[in-house]
Amino acid sequence: MKDDVIEPSTGAPRGVADAAEAKAWLETRGIEEIECLVPDLAGVARGKVMPVKKFFTTGGMSLPQSIFYQTIAGHFPADTLLPHFDPADSDLVLEPDFSTLSVVPWSADPTAQVIHNAFYRNGTPVEMAPRQVLESVVALYRAEGWLPIVAPEMEFYLVKPNIDPDYPLEPPIGRSGRPEIGRQPYSISAVNEFDPLFEDIYDYSEQQGLEIDTLIHEEGAAQMEINLRHGAPVALADQVFLFKRTIREAALQHDIYATFMAKPIEDEPGSAMHVHQSVVDVKSGRNIFSDDNGKPSDAFFAFIGGQQKYLPAAMCILAPYVNSYRRLTREFGNPVNTHWGYDNRTTGLRIPASPPEARRVENRVPSSDANPYLAVAACLACGYLGMMENLRPTDPTEGNARLLPFNLPRGLLDAVQIFEECGPLREIFGEPFATSYKVVKETEFETFMRVISPWEREYLLLNV
Repeated sequence: MKDDVIEPSTGAPRGVADAAEAKAWLETRGIEEIECLVPDLAGVARGKVMPVKKFFTTGGMSLPQSIFYQTIAGHFPADTLLPHFDPADSDLVLEPDFSTLSVVPWSADPTAQVIHNAFYRNGTPVEMAPRQVLESVVALYRAEGWLPIVAPEMEFYLVKPNIDPDYPLEPPIGRSGRPEIGRQPYSISAVNEFDPLFEDIYDYSEQQGLEIDTLIHEEGAAQMEINLRHGAPVALADQVFLFKRTIREAALQHDIYATFMAKPIEDEPGSAMHVHQSVVDVKSGRNIFSDDNGKPSDAFFAFIGGQQKYLPAAMCILAPYVNSYRRLTREFGNPVNTHWGYDNRTTGLRIPASPPEARRVENRVPSSDANPYLAVAACLACGYLGMMENLRPTDPTEGNARLLPFNLPRGLLDAVQIFEECGPLREIFGEPFATSYKVVKETEFETFMRVISPWEREYLLLNV
């Protein structure tokens, strides 16, 4: 009978401790292939697919360093602009984090996936690897005896398949046979239009051990939001990374595109990735944002102060593309500044109503197109600097903060320049990352500038 018992490590839907448990986990499920994933600078899954037997006999996976210097358009900056890049493009060593092991539920053959960390040949972590960037920020908290806790919320649109990028995106057809023609925020019936798709998302998520807290219909036509349960930063960023992939794959099964573009449709609201943040004292387990009497603590206000001071400098990470800045407009409910307020959704920083043990800061600035590892790292870095510098925030905003002046960058190049000039943030992210990230973003901008938009053809062609 003992041989028939499945140990908890092999029976869990997600994650094991080491290679030995991974072998048992894969054998139990009859897995034939494994996808070896590493998130790149854009949050795109790079890697290799290999037979399970080869995975355990090759002695590790390798990929060229250039995977962390690639633009979203597939280009590479000139080597002369990247002082920290090895022009030989030598291989990196990628080591699996078996705590991320899970099945790939949409695969035709039994397939698993595991996220990898990147190292140089000498064993040093790769500074440009987004997962390592977040690990480094968490280590700063750990050195103070703290553990940051985050809970991301992801907004995205469902759209009709769009083969020709010159045509605008349109809402998909639901079970009624009609597309949404008006906005249906929080509508249950609007969610029910796509019940078969969401049933697949829930099923795929359960098979991967991914925990969905809530699903709602957002403001835009066929715009949805999925909220994740709170947890440790790297684990939650892993979940966002896998959730994005899951949602896109599930949508394709129903002949629908799911897009995490920040502003995919001209007259609809943009999509955000809100990040709820709190900090726990490791020894006591207490939320340091509340004092012994349950009141907001000095650390709480300092954290907000750090977000207010440094978020503008982190915007090229929180809003990483030209399209990201189209979302930040007054008329569609997105933040335009770093004001904060209690339960105020017009502010960039909202303090949700909660008991003292759950006191947290919701950062509403990041867009849904952001790399989850880098976005969470940037949010936590800003708060950390605030606590280290003992900053004080402005007074809370009670009215409509969108009527107040902008204090966030209005475009990608402005955001990159502010980041470049911010010494404290550059120090946290490290010079190799800060310099290389700047070059990659500038290269993406130059690619964008080669494209002539319909607006230019419409208003300039015959009028200037």
